[in-house]
Amino acid sequence: MVKIIIVNYNSTKWIDRCLSSIDQAGLIEHTIIVDNASTDNSILIIEQKFPQVELIKLPANLGFGQANNIGIKKAYEQGFDYIFLMNQDVYITPGTIDYLVKIAKKNPDFGILSPMHLNGNGSELDFSFSNYIIPLKCEKLYSDIFLQNLAPLYELPFVNAAAWLLTRRCIEKVGGFSPSFYHYAEDDNYCQRVLFHNLKIGVVPEAVIFHDREKRTENKYFDNTALLYERKLIMMLSDPFNNKQSIREIYINSCKMMIKSLLTFRLKSLKEHYIKIKICHSLNWKMILHNKKQSLKEGKSFL
Repeated sequence: MVKIIIVNYNSTKWIDRCLSSIDQAGLIEHTIIVDNASTDNSILIIEQKFPQVELIKLPANLGFGQANNIGIKKAYEQGFDYIFLMNQDVYITPGTIDYLVKIAKKNPDFGILSPMHLNGNGSELDFSFSNYIIPLKCEKLYSDIFLQNLAPLYELPFVNAAAWLLTRRCIEKVGGFSPSFYHYAEDDNYCQRVLFHNLKIGVVPEAVIFHDREKRTENKYFDNTALLYERKLIMMLSDPFNNKQSIREIYINSCKMMIKSLLTFRLKSLKEHYIKIKICHSLNWKMILHNKKQSLKEGKSFL
């Protein structure tokens, strides 16, 4: 049994086609939508055109990971063996999820399985996804595609969470997304934790989704250097494999660099390190380290 979970936020542009693709696959009644306090017409579209879905309306925007955790917990408690996390701007093909489940049953050591990601109109690979399956990260896939000799499954260390099939075993060992992350990087951390708990991550080339995002030109989570640095710090200190750098070391190093910039009259560098120190001060490090410690334990963390 599979439960589909979609986190919705102001998705008017995509949600009709997204849910229509699920309906065509015969899975619309097995879909949970967790709405992050949308302010557009997407909720109206869902309620009027797809009343079969289970809609959870949150009073505030909890971010991608925490909203997904609500859906994951509900699906787990309902007894589903597989959970398919799906972005609101993703469209599936009718056999996508069934084929992923088929491969998952044959490979119980894999906690996450992903389909191949095409762009919105299916004319080429989604660009970001194509970087996850290069030979240095995903051995043989490019070569096998060229030679038309595809295997059912290829292992890799990371794939973005736009379309993840999670197994029940993975939920029981790894849990949900860490609340240290609000939006972006939560899937990086989750993949690290999957590997830490001795499960594997794979991509299934015969399964395909369309990720309709290539026309976006602005993203405050990537355009803002302060947010990028903040996310980098949280990622580093949440990584279960990282036991080298501490918060104290990061802070002291930033202070040293700021003093050096001041003494050498490098004003741009001075400003950059001052911002980094402010970010170090602003983050709840106690909470971040608590969440990391919890994520190292096997079990349904954060659910």
